[in-house]
Parts: sequence; structure tokens; C-alpha cells
Amino acid sequence: MNYDLNELSKGQQKTSTLAGLGKLFQLIAHERRNLLLALCAILVTSTINLTGPFVVGHTIDQYIAPHNGAVVANPYHGVLVNCGILLCLYFVSLVTSYLQTRLMGGVGQRMLFTLRNAVFNKLQQLPVAFFNQNKAGDLISRINNDTDKLNQFFSQSLMQFIGSIATMLGAGIFLIAINVKLGAAALAPGLLILFFTMIVSPWVKRTNAKSLKSVGGMSAEIQESLHNFKVIIAFNRRDYFRKRFDVANKENYRTAIGAGLANNIFMPVYTLFASIAQLAVLTFGIYLISEGEFTIGLLVSYFSYTTNFYNPLRQLATLWANFQTAMAAWDRISQILAMETDLATVSAGEKEASDALLEFKNVHFGYGDNKILHNISFKLEQGKTYALVGPTGGGKTTTASLIARLYDPQSGTVLLCGKDIRSYNAADRSKKIGFILQEPFLFTGTVRENILYGNELYAGYTDEQLEQAIKQANLGNLLAMFDDGLETKVLSSGNSISLGQKQLIAFMRAVLRNPDLLILDEATANIDTITEKLLSEILNNLPQHTTRVIIAHRLNTIENADEIFFVNSGEVVRAGSFNDAMNLLLKGKRVS
Repeated sequence: MNYDLNELSKGQQKTSTLAGLGKLFQLIAHERRNLLLALCAILVTSTINLTGPFVVGHTIDQYIAPHNGAVVANPYHGVLVNCGILLCLYFVSLVTSYLQTRLMGGVGQRMLFTLRNAVFNKLQQLPVAFFNQNKAGDLISRINNDTDKLNQFFSQSLMQFIGSIATMLGAGIFLIAINVKLGAAALAPGLLILFFTMIVSPWVKRTNAKSLKSVGGMSAEIQESLHNFKVIIAFNRRDYFRKRFDVANKENYRTAIGAGLANNIFMPVYTLFASIAQLAVLTFGIYLISEGEFTIGLLVSYFSYTTNFYNPLRQLATLWANFQTAMAAWDRISQILAMETDLATVSAGEKEASDALLEFKNVHFGYGDNKILHNISFKLEQGKTYALVGPTGGGKTTTASLIARLYDPQSGTVLLCGKDIRSYNAADRSKKIGFILQEPFLFTGTVRENILYGNELYAGYTDEQLEQAIKQANLGNLLAMFDDGLETKVLSSGNSISLGQKQLIAFMRAVLRNPDLLILDEATANIDTITEKLLSEILNNLPQHTTRVIIAHRLNTIENADEIFFVNSGEVVRAGSFNDAMNLLLKGKRVS
């Protein structure tokens, strides 16, 4: 299955903005109440802001420049009363503006929390193949940078966006209601703005999507360089990674310049059309006053409503660019959320009668077009030790990965205890199968935290109880190799302990789970001979029901195996005796 996010983004049809918003609001449906309250607050604020110009125009026509030269007694009283009304309205507007800002700030942060949880939980559900096809830096960028773009829009821009639209629509209604002809002249440039926005918006979204992608690419390059920094120093290849970073940085610079241009293209265009509209209102309004069809107060109100129509449009110029950036970020996030694992749990069906702990039946597997295993069939019996040998690239680790169900066969069946291995959920399967890799991953913390990871059996144990359990599992000598015992500090970078010590922790972690099947993929490659002998003794003292599968290039680690399989050229066959296995390794081909 293709899990490459960059390849999928090239071939897939982009979702519409409305469809994308619909999916996003489904994800934060629990915030509906706060969103409605914030919407009510912003509508009240917009209504008050639209009421102000009407009160000002009424005050001018009634108390400052009465229509038809009428004389008004005590005009200052009327002006002061209307000023008091405006002051009260603007104070209410202040309160509602603060309320909507506070509500949306909370919504934005909770949405950020929900989104990051959703993306991270989805990543945990995806198979190894997904991480093989996508760079860690790009995934980190999607979790951190892209979700933050959405948070910024929701917490800072969404209600301004809605408020601007509400104010603009209200002002447009007032413009038409006061005078249809003048209203048409005032709103005509707005139609040109709408047409311009519809044409340019898809380009703005695409440009921002490229910029976000380049940020992810640069993050991936930085992550890879830092992860391999020791190798870079050892081989003096700073120039190689400097060139790669330079390419990524220049690409990010180029796309950022393009995104900046796209995001700022609306403002000057909107400002131009707003100025044209105000000029039209002023010219046509003075003409109507001269014809006796309009008043000075109405013209002042009308000019204010024109400003209230086009100022929100100018705000929307910036907000719309932010919205397109947020939608581009949502496209990248939704790509991950839409992913489904191809390692789904299936119905168990009838249990097959079998004396084997694990069985391959006519298994075929490959990575894309590269076929690795062809029609493989073999059995692993309970309590025995098996060795997988063969040349590099022959398929040993792939076979072990299929045993542990890191991948599913493209055809054929893998049976565990007589049942399709796909019928076991992840928790049950991990209890039955332990896997020790050549380069195990450890978490930042202590030895205790690392060896108990995912092991609920010892979760409530004190240090004394855990040490006793480790001794009973014949692992006490391994723990003694750490200066501070269970409290020895471990860094995920591995700088606090040696690679061999990391392997010992992984070994203890796997053995303490007491699995039915234990796979060791070059698990002793980074361990000295004395420690390797100690591990061999521990393996020999595992419970009798434990089946061992050992992948190793050191021949002394496989000479005591009950059975040896030779893996090469897509086939897995019994190698016969230890001497036969050595001959096969030297010749690089299987026995006929």
C-alpha cells in the first residue's frame, strides 16, 4: 500500500473549501456552544457598529444642519443625548468584543490540543510501512507547524472574519435601503472585488500549500542531519549535508517569497476599489444634495456605511490569505487523518489443527515492485530455537517482520497458534511475540521506565519487587552492568549509555514480557563476547514453552539452534546441519 503523503498529495483531487471546513468542524463539534456564543457576541458588536453612523446622521440632520432650514430649540441637548446613546452602545460593543476574543482564544487552544492528539493517535495506528515512506521531519512539521496555522486562524482570525462579513452585509443593506441609486454606485466596485477574489484564491491556497510543504522538507533535512551528526563528523561530510540543507533552505525561501506575495496581493487591490467606491459616493451624493434628494446628515451616514462596507473588505484581504493558509495546512493534516492501516484485525474464523506455534503457508511478500519472498511455507514448533541465515538482503529481517506482523503478506497466510495472525489485536499479539532489534529505540527516562514500557504486569511494582522479578528471570547480571541500576538515566539520543547497554535494556524488556515467541534480529551485534555468552545462558534458561528465532551473522550464535533456515533469493528452506548452513553461506545459494 502506498503511504507516501507527498505522492498522494500530487495525485489526489483537492477537497473544496466548504468540504474541508465541514470535516474540520466535525472534529471540533464539542465546541459548538462556545462557537455559537462567540458568534452571537460578534453579531451584537457588528450591529452596534452599524447603528453608530445612523445615529450620527440623524443628529446632524435634526440638531446641527436641520433639513429645509428648520430652527431647533436647544440643539445642544439633543446632541448630548445622542452622544450618550453612542457612548453606551460603544461600551456594550467593548464588552462583547472582549467576550468573543476570550471565547475564541480558548476554542483555538483546545482545537490545537484536539488536533495534535488526533494526528498523533492516528500515527500510532499506522503501520511501519507508513514511517518507511515518510520523513520524520515532515511529520513533525505537520503536527507542530500546520496545526498551529489552524490555531492562529481560529483563535485570532475566525471571528474577525465572521464579524467583517456581518458588518459588510449590514452596511450593504443600509446603503441600498437609504438610496437605491447611490447604493448601486457604492456597491459596484464590491462585485469586481468578489470576482477578483474568486479567481485568485485557488492560486493563493496552492502557493501556501507549497510553502508549508517546503517547511516540512526543511524540517526533515534538519532532523536527518542532527540524527546522523556523528556519522557526518566521522566521515567529514559536512559539505554534503550543507549542500542538502542549502537546497532545502533555498526552496523554502523561494516558496515563502511566493506565499508572501500571494498573501499580500489582496490588500492593495481591495484598497483601490474601496477608494473608487468612496469617490463615487462623494461625487454622486453631492449631486443628489444639489438636487434636493439628499441631506448632509444622510451623506455623512452614507459615507460611514461605505467605509463600513469596504474597511471589512480590506480586513478580509489579510484574513482571507490567513484562511487560505489554514485550509492548506488542514489539507496536509487531513491527509494523515484519512490514512487507514492495511494491518486491520480480521475475523478469527475456525482454528486450524496444528502442532506448530507459528506457520507460514504459501506466503508472498515484496516492497512495491521489489518481490522479496515467493511462496514460503515453514513451521516453528513451540519451545525450539530456530536460526535464519543467509546473505545480506536475502530476506531474513523481512521474514522476521512478517512473523511479528510488522507487515502482512501480499498473499498466503501466517498462522499463530493455529489462528490467522491478523485476527489478534495488537495487545494480544505483542504479549505472544517479542522482538529485539539490532538498534533498539529507547525513551528518555530511566532504565526502569524503559524495561517496563508496555508491560502492565509489573506496572505497580516497587523497585525492590521489580529487582526481585529481574533476578528470577535470570536478568540480574544484566541490571548490574548499570551504575545506578533501575534509576540509570537514559536519553533517547543514546549519548548517556553505550549501544551495547541499550541492547541489554531491550533484551530485559523483551524477556520480562515472557513471550511465547522471541525474535532476535542481530541482537548481539553490538555486544562484547562475554556479555554475549551471558545472554546465551539467559536464552537457554527461558521457559520451555518459549520459541526463539535468531537472525545472526556470527556463526557461534546459531550453532546450537534446533533448526536452521537458509533465506535467499525469495526462498526459505531448511539448511540441514550447521556445516550445511556454513556451506550455503559461503556459496550464497540454497540446497536443491
